[in-house]
Amino acid sequence: MSHPMFADEMRDIVESFVIETKEIFEKLDNEILEIEKRSDDKELINSIFRAVHTVKGTSGFLSFEQMSTIAHRFEDVLNKLRRGELKYDPGMLDVMLEAFDLMKALLKQVIDRDIQEIDLSPTISKLAALSSGAKPEIAKRGKQVEQKTISQDPAHDAPPQEISGSKESANQASQAQKLDRMADTTIRVDVGRLDHLMNLVGELVLGRNRLTQIVSNVEDNPGSKDFAHQLNETSSQIDFITTELQTAVMKTRMVQIGKVFNRFPRLVRDIAREFSKEIDLIIQGEETELDKSIIEEISDPLVHLIRNAADHGIESPTVRESIGKPRRGTIHLSAGHEGNHIVIEIQDDGAGIDPEKIKQKALEKGLITQEEANEMKPEDTYSIIFIPGFSTAQKVSSVSGRGVGMDVVKTNITKLNGMISVESSVGKGTRFTLKLPLTLAIIQGLLVKVGGETFAVPLSSVLEVVHTPKEAISTVHGRPVIRLREIVLPLVDISDILEVPGQDESTQVFYTVVVGIGTHKFGIVVDRLIGQKEIVIKPLGAYLKNIPGIAGSTILGDGRVIMILDAGELLRLAQKASSARVSREVNE
Repeated sequence: MSHPMFADEMRDIVESFVIETKEIFEKLDNEILEIEKRSDDKELINSIFRAVHTVKGTSGFLSFEQMSTIAHRFEDVLNKLRRGELKYDPGMLDVMLEAFDLMKALLKQVIDRDIQEIDLSPTISKLAALSSGAKPEIAKRGKQVEQKTISQDPAHDAPPQEISGSKESANQASQAQKLDRMADTTIRVDVGRLDHLMNLVGELVLGRNRLTQIVSNVEDNPGSKDFAHQLNETSSQIDFITTELQTAVMKTRMVQIGKVFNRFPRLVRDIAREFSKEIDLIIQGEETELDKSIIEEISDPLVHLIRNAADHGIESPTVRESIGKPRRGTIHLSAGHEGNHIVIEIQDDGAGIDPEKIKQKALEKGLITQEEANEMKPEDTYSIIFIPGFSTAQKVSSVSGRGVGMDVVKTNITKLNGMISVESSVGKGTRFTLKLPLTLAIIQGLLVKVGGETFAVPLSSVLEVVHTPKEAISTVHGRPVIRLREIVLPLVDISDILEVPGQDESTQVFYTVVVGIGTHKFGIVVDRLIGQKEIVIKPLGAYLKNIPGIAGSTILGDGRVIMILDAGELLRLAQKASSARVSREVNE
């Protein structure tokens, strides 16, 4: 339905409402659940009351009547709780969450610019019962949202094809997309950070003016040593300010990871109720900051890992008691910085991963051969869970067991040039560790030479560099490998995959750049190491962006354009080439 608040002149006000309300809801997601543990905390109840009151006021001002109505009823209950006129009962939380879910559904309608009437009466009657002091009903699982169209506009009820070509409907769809993007792409930046940024830009302008003047003087007096000294001094100053400016700009893009973590207490609570489990979620390091683009990419992988821990990991209370564990299981979710990386850990005290069961399931599904299973060490077995189509769930549930999920985790982490590792102990629990770069725009790169070409390898993926004599190379299943301490490391030859001129055949010693991507380690064969450099990633444009194995390009100080290697894609190409080679040899 076309709502009067969706008129063009009201666009900015509606956008602000969506952004502010999304932020309020992110905060409420966690705070409402906290009532269960801190029902006597008046400040907590006050905080939730103020948030719901704000939503009631702003939605009422914009004539979003249903949002205002449900918020008003919710506010009544909270008001009596904070005044002590009502005593908290555990059953209240289900009704509150039901009301909150309705508010989120109504906000989505505003984002989609499609206001439909939702039947609020079941929830409103429960809130009214709470407010009157009656015993709360236990809210049933499942959505109780019934939608009815309140528009009597014939154009709205017409078949989609009759109005799809109209400029008005196309404009509405465009505005809905813009509104949703605005909510997701906006960051509130502390004014102090912006002031610091402005000061640095001012310093950079002064330095540039000084540099321009010196260059002008040098042109007039080419023989002066004094000017050369001034030029060197000013260049150093601009180098320092540019580094500071780069850091300051990066900080304006930083978002606290708590923005993602805050949704997990509700997720864990819902899973615990569905499977009759008792689970505590302990969160640490939610104030850790990282780039907004990475925040968006890690949200789905973390949801899968938390679900996996709650569903597969934590046992039922009776099973836990029978093996001497506390009835309540615990999931630890933590984040912290480690150099230029962020490390996220998800640890549970559940059943752990049994390597033998994993192998057996993988053999049944034909994901590995018996020979591969016999050669696998326990720690290598864990990587099987990331193969597409693998699942150990005994029954399909709404949470897991469809054979999807963990492969999505690995794919997303690999795309970010990150690593994921698994540690597990049968009967004691499992820990997943994610290691990700802090930002994707400006990175540290290792410059290497292959034949006549120079490439950059993202340093976040590089584990070590090994000086390797030619005779150290062996062949396993048609693939070149070297032995690195306790592991056999497969090698990837860039000259083969990217079809660039490679090594001179007479070369007896080369370098192996050991790279870690997802759960895999492999070596990239290079002729020479040039060194470490900070590089700015530039996209390749529409014609070149899909070149396999290339993540982008960068410009060196001498003006040369070089390619940045996509380590994850190189691994995939190498595996594909190896499989084709083995298949060809078998057929021959």
